[in-house]
Amino acid sequence: MSRYNTATFRRRLITVPGYIVAWALWLAATPLWLVMSIAVDLARRSPWVAVRSGVLVAVYLSCEVVGIVASGALWLARRVVTISDEKWIDIHFGLEAWWGSTLFSSIVRLFDLRLEIETDSDLGEGPYLLLLRHTSAADTLLASALVSKPFGIQLRYVLKQELLWDPCLDIVGHRVPNVFVDRFSSNPRDEIDSVRELARNLAPWGGALIYPEGTRFSPARRRQVLERLKKHGDTKLLEYASALELVLPPRVGGTLALLDAAPAADVIVCAHTGFEGAGSLARIWRGDLVKRTIKIHFHRTRRHEIPEDEETRADWLLAEWQRVATWVAAHRAVSWEQGGSG
Repeated sequence: MSRYNTATFRRRLITVPGYIVAWALWLAATPLWLVMSIAVDLARRSPWVAVRSGVLVAVYLSCEVVGIVASGALWLARRVVTISDEKWIDIHFGLEAWWGSTLFSSIVRLFDLRLEIETDSDLGEGPYLLLLRHTSAADTLLASALVSKPFGIQLRYVLKQELLWDPCLDIVGHRVPNVFVDRFSSNPRDEIDSVRELARNLAPWGGALIYPEGTRFSPARRRQVLERLKKHGDTKLLEYASALELVLPPRVGGTLALLDAAPAADVIVCAHTGFEGAGSLARIWRGDLVKRTIKIHFHRTRRHEIPEDEETRADWLLAEWQRVATWVAAHRAVSWEQGGSG
């Protein structure tokens, strides 16, 4: 067994039974945590944040267990009946889309969210690269619910390596083309090469998704980025990043690698606002996510409109992300009970 497979086996030996046990215990303890949550919400006079959160934990763990069982059953089935590689991948893309869209719709219903979606093109027309703003764990489910599930687009994800501790993302994520990057690698060139390979040979119903910021936006992370740029003496990028108040500057390497590997793919940029209320446990606990209007905008750039040389292409990406920042500033979402934006 290779070192990689040994590490994978050891990790799953912890996560798979761990999640199953956590699911069983959480469901068994439902009367206890539900009563306690109601008491906490009444004492805090909150909009049932504790109850909503407790139910969401139950839904999340249930989706994990279903995903684990389904992937295990598929593994066994392939040893009994013949399943072609193409069918195998299609099934797992479907399982991946079900998992993400189910969690997303659960969050929308439990926290009473209102979605307002704008797009200037057909999201079912591939291939394309999807560049997504990142503010919370909730927006990582957005593409499954709004792209993969309704339109059948098979998205390949660029994900951080830490997500391998989620067993469904680990198991299913390795059965379809995804890449889990080490953001702190001592050899970032290898990580970029892995991202580049992800976008090769995209089908007309395919796409690749990346979060250009590299991590979730928060005011604290923005300050860290600015301090790092100041320390490195990158005056031009520091000036650019300082003007972005609500997004982080994009890390261009991964996106440029995808563009290089998929010469026929358009680019769709997804800006959104409203998920900031799920940016941290503290904000969720304050009730910042409840009854939010989630505003989402998809903007498509045709491939012939994207510069060919790398330097000009990087400038184009920075300009696109400036557009995202401008859109977010103009559409910052509030509670739908309050109406308006701000």
